[in-house]
Amino acid sequence: MTDTVGIVIVSHSEDIAKGTADMVRQMVGSEVKVAFCGGNPDGGLGTSVSLIIDAINDAWSAKGVAILVDLGGAETNSEMAVEMLEPARRDLVVVCNAPIVEGAVMAATEAAGGSSLAQVKAVAEELSAD
Repeated sequence: MTDTVGIVIVSHSEDIAKGTADMVRQMVGSEVKVAFCGGNPDGGLGTSVSLIIDAINDAWSAKGVAILVDLGGAETNSEMAVEMLEPARRDLVVVCNAPIVEGAVMAATEAAGGSSLAQVKAVAEELSAD
């Protein structure tokens, strides 16, 4: 298996994050590393910077990681998580401005084809361009 861009799904709801990750795996297979996190550490709605960092590490690839988020707080915490990464990894992680489910499926499909991180992000974000 060649290295592919990893995908991280961040949602305020663990169920949504897990469901999206399951859908991506069913549609794309195990060729792409997919990690997810959702909810706060107490089990309620929210996001956690430390859980996002763990998910980035779980999906890590030398080609980078694309993060898909559901709402503004998830985006803010994902950006904070990226800033907390070691400098060598920081430039290899992007937060995509795309719908979480459709964007994750499109990003993973593009990643499975061996595309670069920039290409994966661009394909996911095509869904937001209107």
